Amino acid sequence: MSWLEPHWQRVTPVSVLLYPLSLLFRAAVAARRAAYRAGLLETVRLPVPVIVVGNIAAGGTGKTPLVLWLAAFLRERGRTPGIVCRGYGGTASGPMAVAADGDPGVCGDEPVLLAQRSGCPVWTGADRVAAGRALLAVRPGCDVIVSDDGLQHYRLARDVEICVVDGERGHGNGWLLPAGPLREPAARLASVHAVVVNAGAGGGVLAPPGVPCFDMRLTGDEFQNLLNPGQRVPAGHFRGKRVHAAAGIGDPRRFFRHLERLGIAFTAHPFPDHHAFGAADLAFPGADAVLMTEKDAVKCLRFAAETNWVLAVDAIPDPRLGDLVLQQLGSVRG
Repeated sequence: MSWLEPHWQRVTPVSVLLYPLSLLFRAAVAARRAAYRAGLLETVRLPVPVIVVGNIAAGGTGKTPLVLWLAAFLRERGRTPGIVCRGYGGTASGPMAVAADGDPGVCGDEPVLLAQRSGCPVWTGADRVAAGRALLAVRPGCDVIVSDDGLQHYRLARDVEICVVDGERGHGNGWLLPAGPLREPAARLASVHAVVVNAGAGGGVLAPPGVPCFDMRLTGDEFQNLLNPGQRVPAGHFRGKRVHAAAGIGDPRRFFRHLERLGIAFTAHPFPDHHAFGAADLAFPGADAVLMTEKDAVKCLRFAAETNWVLAVDAIPDPRLGDLVLQQLGSVRG
């Protein structure tokens, strides 16, 4: 649906044409949430607190880097977090543990990345309740679950909700899918515990009045060779070279803009989110280097070449976000 994205940022003839479908989608979303509130659909509470990091818009917003930050933050504060996620792009449907060397084709690219970098047990599954229960069964010492995505997965009861918003795209034209980018109305943010605006200084306008809003940025300027992980270079290593950049993430443009800020000249190659990369996708004639994201790199290990380099990024949110999370966890059992 990438061809639709330009029509999501403003009102266009295409988005107007799709608006009636957006109204039907809104009605379905409202009916589903009402069914959970009324108890017609079951909401299940796990025996430990649950933090959901999600969004209300289609496309990448920076959820996974924030989950990694949150996991590290909780561990530094003496907690023992576990992570559950859906595993988009993978073939597995039932709960399964994800290893750092797991197959992204089976369990998804983001779960493998989380397993590699978080130091936490990671489980994936379409039913996050089942994934959480399975995780706790094998890791009974886990005292908090962090869900990567799942703001709309109401079957899983949650104690803390954090919604990540793209500070550059915001809520687009404000319409729901398919006429706009929203999975739920912007008014949904009134019920979350925090809104985190990625790359949007002063982004409080994207949060309803009274809802805590925190800025976040992604940082990273060191590249690791995919074939030889011990080899690391700064951004300046690629200046003056024939560089290509490939990204199969929710918003490839964010990765490309990051490279531009690092002063790297390159040819951009955007791919669909969760793209199943093959060697041919990265075979650019005459390339001195091919740069990619961590999420894409986990799918390219089996055919890595010396020209493949990975940029690792870290989320740096407003420190007050951590204080809010601890405050909310202190108010629940566990």
